[in-house]
Amino acid sequence: MADDHYFSTNPDSDFVPRKISVRLSGDTYDVTTAGGVFSPDHIDRGTEALLSYAPEAPKTGNLLDLGCGWGPISLTLALESPESTVWAVDVNDRALELVRMNAQALGLTNIRAVKPEEVPPDVAFDTIWSNPPIRVGKNVLHDILLTWLPRLKERSDAYLVVQRNLGSDSLHRWLGTTLPDDFAVSRNATSKGFRILRVRRWS
Repeated sequence: MADDHYFSTNPDSDFVPRKISVRLSGDTYDVTTAGGVFSPDHIDRGTEALLSYAPEAPKTGNLLDLGCGWGPISLTLALESPESTVWAVDVNDRALELVRMNAQALGLTNIRAVKPEEVPPDVAFDTIWSNPPIRVGKNVLHDILLTWLPRLKERSDAYLVVQRNLGSDSLHRWLGTTLPDDFAVSRNATSKGFRILRVRRWS
């Protein structure tokens, strides 16, 4: 396999942008994607499941799309919560550039597409939505989740979509036994082989 993974910082393939039409927040939009990012040809089924089953996002505050890719989750959050600040976080420079291009094309000014280290350490989140990068490996994935989930505000929720065949149930158990006692983990929904996990921070 080539080294040009969607979780690469700088994909090796040439940047060849292309337009696709997608449904976001009930409407159809033309967005720009490219190779070297996750699911460049369409909204993947896991993200579709998350967008279908996650509840209404907070209308204000800081909202995090962890592992944003070209931006379907970030764009949806920004469309539905225009008074919020949406943090689109990814390690992939191309993905972040595509999010910025798409936000500009859709007239969305409340998205900040940044690398993880560019999020100020004092920012806490009113919600986190993520189709996490399962294929980076268990140890890296666990480090990512233990970095970001504790940044939820009190009485706030994260929603993670994970394919059942890629370890959603074992991740559910791990989160439940590893996160501090003020967190609760539950299965919010099941759709076409995907689990949507809800991580609630109580205090």
